Amino acid sequence: MTDATPPMSSVLRAFDVLTVLWEVNGAGPSAVARRMDVPKSTAHVYLRTLEETGYVVNDGGEYRLSHQFLSTGSRIKHRNSLFQASEAKLRDLAMETGELVTLVIEEAGQSVILHKETGDRSLELGIYSGMITPLHSNATGKAILANLPPERTDEIIETHGLTPLTSATITDENRLRAELETVRERGYAVDWNQQVQGMGLIGAPIEIDGQLEGAVGIAGPTGRIQDEAYQTKLLQELRGTIDSITIKYRYGT
Repeated sequence: MTDATPPMSSVLRAFDVLTVLWEVNGAGPSAVARRMDVPKSTAHVYLRTLEETGYVVNDGGEYRLSHQFLSTGSRIKHRNSLFQASEAKLRDLAMETGELVTLVIEEAGQSVILHKETGDRSLELGIYSGMITPLHSNATGKAILANLPPERTDEIIETHGLTPLTSATITDENRLRAELETVRERGYAVDWNQQVQGMGLIGAPIEIDGQLEGAVGIAGPTGRIQDEAYQTKLLQELRGTIDSITIKYRYGT
């Protein structure tokens, strides 16, 4: 690069450019420069350099993110041992229940959807692999938070806070900690409208040989998931799926 920006700052600035391109769904050097409050020449240098990496493409002077991100993300996902052990089992669970099924892991103190499967009556929620949400805002996240080492749970709450996604999201730390204790005792978590208004979710952790690996969730309309008889049925199928995932993860069968 031709500017005098220190190397570490250059890396951060490059990611700022990527964020701008994502937010505006493509832009030329002038628009990027205005958004970032830098000279047009500087924005152009960053855009051309990112183009060389393959992660940005130039369509007639307008730059946009390339599908190289999709390729990289897919490779990361398919390399993950938990995904490999879970994919077929999650598909079976979605077919059996007809609901939306998610596999979630914790990364950098947040909930990441590693994979999803849809059933024939799944809610259309715009959920996708790679989606990041606060751990405290959904049942799968709470199933993870409840089973992390206490010091890690404390660190996540302190670092990320308890941001509300809906009016039902738990934002009181004492209330959250009480719920996490309940989750530990009964082995699963639920939420009603806490991440998405109208969505209910039941989630349980995947623990293999004493190591927390992630969580599996089943989502549906709040009223349907709240029905006690149906919830009991879902929980039974959820636990059976997690048992199968655990066996396949451990023994590769």
